[in-house]
Amino acid sequence: MDLTWNSEDGLRVTKRYTFNRGTHAVTLEHLVNNQSDTAWSGREYRQLQRGEPVDSGNMFMYTYTGGAVYSQEDKYQKYDFEDLAKDRLNRDVVDGWVSMIQHYFLAAIIPPRGEQQHFYGKRLSNGRAVIGAYTPARTVQPGSEAAFTGTYYLGPKLQAELEQLAEGLDLTVDYGWLVFIAKPMYWILEQIQSVVHNWGWTIIIFTILIKLAFFKLSETSYRSMANMRKLTPRIQALKDRYGDDKQRMQQAMMEMYKTEKINPLGGCLPMLVQIPFFIALYWVLLESVELRQAPWILWIDDLSIKDPYFVLPLIMGVSMFVQQKLNPPPPDPMQAKILMFLPVVFTVMFAFFPSGLVLY
Repeated sequence: MDLTWNSEDGLRVTKRYTFNRGTHAVTLEHLVNNQSDTAWSGREYRQLQRGEPVDSGNMFMYTYTGGAVYSQEDKYQKYDFEDLAKDRLNRDVVDGWVSMIQHYFLAAIIPPRGEQQHFYGKRLSNGRAVIGAYTPARTVQPGSEAAFTGTYYLGPKLQAELEQLAEGLDLTVDYGWLVFIAKPMYWILEQIQSVVHNWGWTIIIFTILIKLAFFKLSETSYRSMANMRKLTPRIQALKDRYGDDKQRMQQAMMEMYKTEKINPLGGCLPMLVQIPFFIALYWVLLESVELRQAPWILWIDDLSIKDPYFVLPLIMGVSMFVQQKLNPPPPDPMQAKILMFLPVVFTVMFAFFPSGLVLY
């Protein structure tokens, strides 16, 4: 699609959009044809604008909305609305890109490789934030032509397509500092999905695989908690014997653990090893656009939004309560009450999370 502009003295500028089937990338060219009697000099500006993000209404779930930049020197960097307003982005870059991103979608400006661009950010008087790039000035002599080229990406965060377009563009699917764990997880999820063709069952199968992978660690943890549960009456007896003398009580407990050859942290350490993997999976499911409008079964017709009937959060809360009952209660009554209240807290919190996350 061509858009043209002609000046009275013979300068013709053609703005050419090229759309390709099967991709969200759009090629944009500015063709300058100087048929005037004087040399023309100018630079190409490209910019993305957006207003302040609207609050999602879920205080428990945060996804980044704002600017993002990639350069060979500093790799992937974010520039939020405050950074852009304070002109913190103001630099020359070769082989990089700028973008505006939100939860599942992004718009990116991808200059040609090897071409220097000046990346900048600012805030307009109407409150909208701007991130963009412009080329060095070029001169077109009379009777000559020049072309400014580049690519826009306008669409969902599809990692395979983003990887092919530009180095680092797939990092806009933001897994945080656990990206080295999250990336392989996403690949495995893709392989399962290619077979079962249902993201709900994909999540369930993948969660089972994770449980199997950590079975030995979990077994050690549960065995340790079972041993601790056997000691609960003796711990209570020590508490009754020593009363408020916490120092003597701790000494007696340590002696008992030593005699029984039990590590009081044995039930916690295996779980701590697994925590980074579960957090990484959380971010994979939160950031994956594939879950958007993806159905599972029955009333769950979109895994990226909350369960409309809150069935999954209630099941999660009940299962959490049952698991707590299987574990030995802490000797501190206040701590025990807090732990008993946690299933209620998490049920309320996860009631507003995407159903795909609650399912996991």
